[in-house]
Amino acid sequence: MYPSGKHVKPFTPEKAKEIIMCLQQPAVFYNMVFDWPAQHWTAKHLSEVLHGKQIRFRMGTKSTDTAPQFETACNYVEATLEEFLSWNSDQSSISGAFRDYDHSKFWAYADYKYFVSLFEDKTDIFQDVIWSDFGFPGRNGQESTLWIGSLGAHTPCHLDTYGCNLVFQVQGRKRWHLFPPEDTPFLYPTRIPYEESSVFSKINVVNPDLKRFPQFRKARRHMVTLSPGQVLFVPRHWWHYVESIDPVTVSINSWIELEEDHQTRVEEAITRMLVCALKTAENPHNTRAWLNPTELEETSHEINCHYLNGAISAFFNHYGTSEVVETQALRTNREYTIKEELNMHSHVGVEQAGGHNLSSETVKQEAASPFGLDLVPVTPSSEEPSSERGGIFENDGEDFVSKNGKSFGKRQRMMSESENAVVEQIASDRTVAVSQTFVSTDDLLDCLVNPQVTRIVAQLLIQGRST
Repeated sequence: MYPSGKHVKPFTPEKAKEIIMCLQQPAVFYNMVFDWPAQHWTAKHLSEVLHGKQIRFRMGTKSTDTAPQFETACNYVEATLEEFLSWNSDQSSISGAFRDYDHSKFWAYADYKYFVSLFEDKTDIFQDVIWSDFGFPGRNGQESTLWIGSLGAHTPCHLDTYGCNLVFQVQGRKRWHLFPPEDTPFLYPTRIPYEESSVFSKINVVNPDLKRFPQFRKARRHMVTLSPGQVLFVPRHWWHYVESIDPVTVSINSWIELEEDHQTRVEEAITRMLVCALKTAENPHNTRAWLNPTELEETSHEINCHYLNGAISAFFNHYGTSEVVETQALRTNREYTIKEELNMHSHVGVEQAGGHNLSSETVKQEAASPFGLDLVPVTPSSEEPSSERGGIFENDGEDFVSKNGKSFGKRQRMMSESENAVVEQIASDRTVAVSQTFVSTDDLLDCLVNPQVTRIVAQLLIQGRST
């Protein structure tokens, strides 16, 4: 449990924050949370703490389909954690909320559960999560989200437009599939279903349809199995697909705000306005087909205009008009600059799923790198896509059966690939269209709200109001 042979934390809060603010690749922290009270938050313990409280579970199928299971296509049940645990133990004659869901065919996921709502009458529990150990004073459960899932529960592949992410694994294991921001064109990004701060991939990355999405072969998959007591750092704009590979998993995360979020909020407001306008015009009576269930706010054009103007005003309040042009230049340069002292050695051989054996080269470079026994980089995986070896539920259970908080946000550092790669991605996606000449609303939106496009539009809006 303590690979470095000591019971003291390997990084001071100041050093941990420095790593988080500079590191450009995912990494796992060890020995940073062994004294957190939240380390004992098993699903059983939480069922006692939340006794009788109704929680919304997303129900998905244990299928090997090549299409992602987006939240808009899932069913939902309201149930207590006690009911979830009974169902998850595969007891026969289950009654109640889960009675229509065969445990052998379905998984359940209580995802995106914000502490402030879940523990609204038990706020003392916020102190059990101590993000201040990572250099964020005063940050605790109040800025955190809880995730409880059964075997196979997962989130579709997406990137978060706001901030960066710290994920504390409490119970069970989760397998993370991550892809760098510059691989965005190969992930076929889409904003349908729409959720503020989330750009989804059209691909089921554990069982991809490579005929429809051939560019995905170029994507560089990074994989890590996160175990209890470990904290995963996910940098800004890294794509991720996360699956539970144990019977019960519990995770706690916090999205850390970044300086870039001020412009990203303008980009998100532009995206929201365009998606809502076109999709509502297409079918004003069926928002469920394209609006993620996590989006509870009004989507009228008037509200969206107000939201856009608020985002631009907030940007100017933060920077001041005289700094805007310089800020834009600095931001652009930063997005494509690698901080060499911390973003290095991604070729180092590391066994991610079990222990974490470091190569001799890593040891030699430790003086120049933050990596070591207590901070292990997530490196590219040599594993081929699942479609070339069978679906995820065809493997043995040990290995492969496995927000929207606007104020805290999620994350951006969009692609450094050429515009040609984006054009190739869009073009290749059209190869399976019924008619090569037919352009749907979603096709148009894939171009209009492509992250590269909304970034340019946001910069034009900002610059136009800074003169």
